[in-house]
Amino acid sequence: MAEYMTGMFLSFFANPNPFGIGLALYFGAFWLIPYWPPLFSDRRLWAVMAGSAFLSLAAISFIQIPLQLWAGMAMGNFWSQEVILSRMLLFGIPGVLISGLVQEGAKLVPVVLYWRSENRSLDPKIGLAIGAAAGAAFGIFEAQWAHNAILSSVNIWGALQTYGLSALIGFWERFSVVAAHTAFSALAGYGLARGKGWQYYLLASFLHGFLNYGVVVLTAGVFTAVQLELYITAYALSLTGWALWLRWRRTI
Repeated sequence: MAEYMTGMFLSFFANPNPFGIGLALYFGAFWLIPYWPPLFSDRRLWAVMAGSAFLSLAAISFIQIPLQLWAGMAMGNFWSQEVILSRMLLFGIPGVLISGLVQEGAKLVPVVLYWRSENRSLDPKIGLAIGAAAGAAFGIFEAQWAHNAILSSVNIWGALQTYGLSALIGFWERFSVVAAHTAFSALAGYGLARGKGWQYYLLASFLHGFLNYGVVVLTAGVFTAVQLELYITAYALSLTGWALWLRWRRTI
């Protein structure tokens, strides 16, 4: 297990591709700018973003993976593989809940440290913007990993000629997922600033897990690949709309 976890961690730095990295940065900027975090007036936010990206990667590699493996082993002790596969929509729930709890917790750590440095007093809209910055940072980091993996294994130009625009589906998925990561952490930061940190952390974790549940639905044969991408896009846009409404609504 240790070798697998280490391999996962190191894979985020493998096969760097300027186009893949640049595209990830563009996706992150596209979704982060509407939240308008004070990145240039408060340079501490760059540390928040760097911390979010690194801690989330470490949490996925060394906490999420073993927890998911142990959960799978525990279920295997009570049910056969045939039963688990036949009821994938049920047995897939623990794994996606773990992913949400671990990743949202890791992304929130730098936001909490920032909040504490402000004597635990932040305007909720600023807390939301800071959370968005943390979420976008990991979204960018994860997107470059996915992009580099795609570009290192597939000839995109050849795939475009053979499969058409469907060859770009992996990039479109990352575009949507970066939006989702940004919105999840924005909501968590908003709740933290309102004094409801753990409640909004659990909300963000559940929303994150519900996004990942789409993969379970695909594995169970309920979704097609195209339907999964439509689900991810619609879900990410809905959450982004909610978070941006909180960021820019008038308060009396």
